[in-house]
Amino acid sequence: MTSVLLVDDQRLVRSGFRLILALEDDLDVVGEAGDGVDAVAAARELRPDVVLMDVQMPVMDGIEATRRIVAEDLSRVLVLTTFDDDAYVFDALAAGASGFLLKNADADHLVEAVRTVADGHGLLSPQVTRRVVERMVARVTAGPVQAPAVRDAVTPPSAPGLDRLTAREHEVLVQVGRGLSNAEIAAELYLGEATVKTHVSNVLSKLHLRDRVQAVVYVHRHGLQDGPDPA
Repeated sequence: MTSVLLVDDQRLVRSGFRLILALEDDLDVVGEAGDGVDAVAAARELRPDVVLMDVQMPVMDGIEATRRIVAEDLSRVLVLTTFDDDAYVFDALAAGASGFLLKNADADHLVEAVRTVADGHGLLSPQVTRRVVERMVARVTAGPVQAPAVRDAVTPPSAPGLDRLTAREHEVLVQVGRGLSNAEIAAELYLGEATVKTHVSNVLSKLHLRDRVQAVVYVHRHGLQDGPDPA
């Protein structure tokens, strides 16, 4: 049984999610919260397997609540978002969220998302990843330092653990950072999908990353998406 904590400032939204999850024999909604402060308190008390977390809430937003829940290792967090209104999605990932769920997702996607995160996998579809990457790149290029200068300044030693990767693992890491699925990486690099899965697993292990969501954050935090290939 997978326990779930629902966090959203709209009672009707929480009720809707509860009704959907209640239909599944393996999912159990153990609590609800209407803001980030209550979410952290409920996570400490209930220790749910997954927290379904809204971003924009009163008192404490979902980003700070996610950061505290992950820092205390209380639960995995699945962030609820709408790209039209939410400019802080990447911050939620950097805070340790295990993935995204769009608020307009259908019931099947909601159920599958909760199960995926509960099983320890990051949930970041290629489409969502690319939107996150676009926002991250926009932030960099909008800053006082031009993007090429940023890329030139980033060298492999600035990315901890990168020297542990093989050349092929480095290639796979870059493709993960670009938002490609295992199947798309396999096609891009002319590899079998099972081989790509093994490389991704090795990359996560060597870089001490929890899941491919953290891999996306790693790639863009260290400017590796356009960086030179390892020697």
